[in-house]
Formats: sequence, structure tokens, C-alpha cells
Amino acid sequence: METVEWHVGKMEAELRQWHATLNKLMAKAGAAGTGAKIDYRNRLEDLREKYAAAEARLAELKAAGRSRWDTCKGGVDIAMSELAMAFTKVAN
Repeated sequence: METVEWHVGKMEAELRQWHATLNKLMAKAGAAGTGAKIDYRNRLEDLREKYAAAEARLAELKAAGRSRWDTCKGGVDIAMSELAMAFTKVAN
């Protein structure tokens, strides 16, 4: 059976991967042409905001503990999903 700790650990690992990818994309933004750079940076800013939201939701979940797991988990799932969609937008 999967525990709360397992789920939190999985989400933390996902966030670490997203963070590494975000850092690579930020480095890549410097190499983009001027016109593309502005659009790319706007997308990266949106991505950064989604990352911060997911990170905050996960922190809330960790602070809430087992007693409020069901209440908080939905918010984390939504934030992680929005983050994944934002990464897909940037990749396209």
C-alpha cells in the first residue's frame, strides 16, 4: 500500500526534475534570437509561476500531515498538472 510519505516523496522527485528542466530552459533562453527571446521568456515566467505554485502546494500538503491528506492532495495534483501543461507549452 502506498503511504502519504511515498506520495510526497514522489511529488518532491517530480518537482526536482521540473526544476532541473526549468534551469536548462532558462539557460537556453539566453541563446534565443531577440524576438523569440521575449516570447520564450514570457513563457518561462509563466512556467516559473506554475512551479512556485506547485512547490507551495506541496509544502502545504507536507505541513497538513495525514489528517488533511485528502483535502490537500487535490490541490497539489492540480498544481502539478498545470505545471506539466506549462512545460509542454514551452517545449512546443
